[in-house]
Amino acid sequence: MTEKEAPAKRPKLTLAEFDALPDDGERRELLDGAVLVKPSPEAVRQRAAGQLALQLPATCPEQLEVFFAPFDYRPSDRTCLQPDLMVCRVEDVEDDKVRRPLLLAVEILSPSTRAMDLLKKRRTYEEAGVGSYWIFEPEEAVLTVLELESGRYVERTFKDDEVFEATRPYPMRIVPGELVRRTNRSAVQ
Repeated sequence: MTEKEAPAKRPKLTLAEFDALPDDGERRELLDGAVLVKPSPEAVRQRAAGQLALQLPATCPEQLEVFFAPFDYRPSDRTCLQPDLMVCRVEDVEDDKVRRPLLLAVEILSPSTRAMDLLKKRRTYEEAGVGSYWIFEPEEAVLTVLELESGRYVERTFKDDEVFEATRPYPMRIVPGELVRRTNRSAVQ
C-alpha cells in the first residue's frame, strides 16, 4: 500500500453477524459494529479483577447480580461488550447476555485496552444509561468512578489508600491500593 492509499474500511457487523463468527477461543467484543479482540490480562490486572470478582458479590443485594467477563452486555444491535465485571438486576439477565442498562460496569485498564476503555466505552456506557462506570488503573492503583447524573457522567478519582464509599449500585467500601496488593485482605468491606 502506498502512502496515499487508505486502508480498506471493514463493514460494520450486526449482532447476528458477530454471533456467527467462528469460536476460535479469542475474547471478542463488538463496538459500534467493529470487532475488538482482547488479549489475555497481565498478572496485576488479573489480580485486581479477581479481588473485585470476590468482593463485589459479598455485599450485593439479592435482587442484583454480579457477572465477570466473559458475559455479554448488548445495549444496541451493533454493540456487544464484555466488561471485566458488571452488576445488573436479576430480572434483566437472559441466558447469555444482558440488554437493559447495567447498574455498574467495571473495566480494568491494560495498555492494549486503555484508549478504548477511557474513550469509546465511556461514551457507549454513558449513552446506554449505565448507572456507574468504574475504570481501574492497576499500575497506579487509581479508581475513576463515573456516575450518571442527568444523562452525563460525573467523575471522581480515588488513589492508593483513599477510601471510596460507594452508594451505587449498593453500599460498599473500595480501597484501590488493596485491589492490587498480593494479600488475602479484603479491599471491599
